[in-house]
Amino acid sequence: MKRQTFFRSVCALAIPVALQSMLQASFGVVDQVMIGQLGAVEVAAVGLAGKFTGIFNVVVSAVGAVAGIMISQYMGQKNAAETRWSMVLNLRVCFILAALFMLAGVAVPERIMGLYIENRATAEAAGRYLRIVSGTFLPAAGITILSTHLRCMERASIPLYAGLASAAVNTGLNWVLIFGKLGAPALGVTGAALATLISQLVYFLVILGMYAKYRERAEIAAARPFDWKQYVSMLLPLLISEFMWVVGENVYAGIYGHLGTDACAAMTLTNPVQSLAIGALCGLSQAAAILIGKRLGDGDKDAAYRASKKLLLYGLVGSMLLSVAILYIAPSYVQIFNVATDVRELTVQILLAYALVMPFKVLNMIIGSGILRSGGRTKYVMAIDLMGTWLFGVPLGLLTAFALRWPIPMVYLALSLEECVRFAVSLVVFQRRNWMNQLRA
Repeated sequence: MKRQTFFRSVCALAIPVALQSMLQASFGVVDQVMIGQLGAVEVAAVGLAGKFTGIFNVVVSAVGAVAGIMISQYMGQKNAAETRWSMVLNLRVCFILAALFMLAGVAVPERIMGLYIENRATAEAAGRYLRIVSGTFLPAAGITILSTHLRCMERASIPLYAGLASAAVNTGLNWVLIFGKLGAPALGVTGAALATLISQLVYFLVILGMYAKYRERAEIAAARPFDWKQYVSMLLPLLISEFMWVVGENVYAGIYGHLGTDACAAMTLTNPVQSLAIGALCGLSQAAAILIGKRLGDGDKDAAYRASKKLLLYGLVGSMLLSVAILYIAPSYVQIFNVATDVRELTVQILLAYALVMPFKVLNMIIGSGILRSGGRTKYVMAIDLMGTWLFGVPLGLLTAFALRWPIPMVYLALSLEECVRFAVSLVVFQRRNWMNQLRA
């Protein structure tokens, strides 16, 4: 594939995915900005509830990653029946997981939030938010798999259009329900949760309607062998990897929460910036999974390796530009929140630390979530993620927070050094090419 053609293919996939991710992150931005007008307790509550929903998101994204591996490789093999079956199978798995998470979030939300912070008022507010937001888990599962299939069909703009509709609904309902506009009661945190729930339902319904129009019409054989061993060998390492990684992230949240409400609120205020920055480049990871997966499915390993190197270069350049932008906007960004001066200062310091490690975060996203997974040998990704989080990140966080008693910006920077370790190991695995594999039909 010529350089210009490859670049256009990357842009056609990456730009809609990035815009969709940023729209999804805008749910959190709108919530945080509007809730930020109510005070630090409400800000911390929304952020802590987001930590539990983050567990669900990464577990379901693991299933979505397996769906992407299977669909892209079978498309590369031009096997329509296997492509369709891959979507159906992974959709069922996602719905089962969503139902389990929703049950926990509805039944015992206050207990879950109590694991993150000792302040009773904050835990109760977070529990009220989580109970309602748990209703988004089922539609989010559908969105994940349908979006994956549409991107592999090279219709990445469709999830973007659905996201636009959802973002508009979310913004309008936040304004109405949080502050009690247009005759509605002022519901605060509860209003933000309701707005998120309704907007996610809109998201799912729109994307489902568009998928029904454009999906392939291939029939699935009623009785056919399926390689469950191959499927489980891909899914199980990713589930373990994603689950243990997000548990590690929740350990980090617990560390921040025990450093005080101001520290927790400051970290929460950085979440929208972090989400938008990563979202701006996450399309490169999705493009890597699809474009490299199709090349591996077609058996062209040399082309897959060359494309991988180009995508890593794109990610490095893009992440460095965004790091500079974060350094520039951080002082102005914190002024939009109605919080104490100390919280604003902490937020700026954390954002400066984030800007330093962001290039490594982006490169890990591309090489781990896109390139190394595309061949289906996900055990490599699992080993790298577990090592980075549990051998480096968590111990460094606990050491600096509770033994050395460093301030939260320094704690965040120390535990983020795991990204450097993960990238170094990932690069060695990438160069050895053992991750390259063609799935069996």
